[in-house]
Amino acid sequence: MAIATMTTPLPISLFPFLLLIPAICFTVCHANSNLLCIQSEREALLKFKNHLIDPSNRLSSWVEGGDCCEWTGVVCHNSTGHVNQLHLAAPLSEPDGFATNAEMEAYYNSRLGGKINPSLLELKHLSSLDLSYNDFNSIHIPKFFGLLESLTYLNLCRAQFQGAIPHNLGNLSKLQYLDLGGNNLKSKTLQWVSGLSSLQYLDLSYADLHTANDWVQVTLKLPSLLELHFSRCSLDNDPSSINVNSSKSLVVLDLFRNRFSSVPKWIFSLHGLVSIDLSGNSLEGPIPDYFGNISFLEVLDLSWNHLNSSIPNSLYSLNRLQFLSLRDTQLQGPISKIN
Repeated sequence: MAIATMTTPLPISLFPFLLLIPAICFTVCHANSNLLCIQSEREALLKFKNHLIDPSNRLSSWVEGGDCCEWTGVVCHNSTGHVNQLHLAAPLSEPDGFATNAEMEAYYNSRLGGKINPSLLELKHLSSLDLSYNDFNSIHIPKFFGLLESLTYLNLCRAQFQGAIPHNLGNLSKLQYLDLGGNNLKSKTLQWVSGLSSLQYLDLSYADLHTANDWVQVTLKLPSLLELHFSRCSLDNDPSSINVNSSKSLVVLDLFRNRFSSVPKWIFSLHGLVSIDLSGNSLEGPIPDYFGNISFLEVLDLSWNHLNSSIPNSLYSLNRLQFLSLRDTQLQGPISKIN
C-alpha cells in the first residue's frame, strides 16, 4: 500500500446515517396520515411559524386545523402522534461563483429567518431539531434550547447565529449529535460540555475558543465521543502539563486552521484515531515519530504547515494508512511504498 501525498484527503464521518433521517422519517409520517396530530403541539408549531421569516413559503402546508404530522419538515411518532422531529434545514446548497442571479435569489429565499419562538418547549417529545443552513441574522442561540430535554440530535450548522454559546446546552444529557459549526460563536470555557454524557459527535468549528483552556480535558472525558470537529477555533499550544487519559472512543479529530506550532502530545495517547486533520496550523520542525503509535490511522493531513526534515520511518509502519497529505510543507526526500 502506498503512502502518497494528496490535495484533499478522504473525509471520514461516522454519521452518514443521519443524513438519511429526513427521508426515512417522512415515510413513517406519511404512512400515518390517518393520525391527526395533538392539538397543543399543532398550536405550538403555528406560533413557531408565525415568528419566522419564510421568503419562499416553504411552510405553506402549516395551516390552522391541518394535520401537523403531514406538514413539511414535521415528523410524528408512529403510534403516539407526538411531534418528535423537525427537519427544517435550508433545502438548497450555496451556489458557486458561476451561479446565475436567479439561482442566487432562489438560494437566499430558501432560507428561513426571523426569531425562534419558545413555543417549541411545548413539544415535550422532540428528539431531533435541524435548523442548519438557514439565516437567523446573527441572533443568539436561544437559551431555552437547553430545556428541550428529549433532544438527541441538534444541528444549527451555518445558520447565522452569533454570540456566546448558552452553557445550559450542557443539560441535554440525551444529546448524541451537536453541530454548532460555521456560526460566529464563542465560549470562554467548555465545562458545560461535560454534561453531554451521551454525545458522539461534536462540531464547534469557527467558534472562538481561544480562552477555553479546558477543552482538551473536558471533551476527551466524554465516554461515547467518536468525532470532534474544532476547525478555525483559535486554539493554540496546550501546556505540557496536560495529562490526558487515553480515549478509547475518539475516531475522528479535526483541528484544521488553528494556531498550533507543534503537534499536541496528548494526541499520541488517542490510540483509536482513524483520521487526524492538523492542516493549516503553524507546525514547525520534523514530523513526530509518535504518530507510529496510532496503529488504526487511515487519514493524516499535515498540509499547509512549516514542517521540515523527511518523512519519519514510523509512518511507514502504519499498515492502515491510506492517505497522507503533506502539501505545502518543507519536507524533503523520497516517498517510499509499503509492500
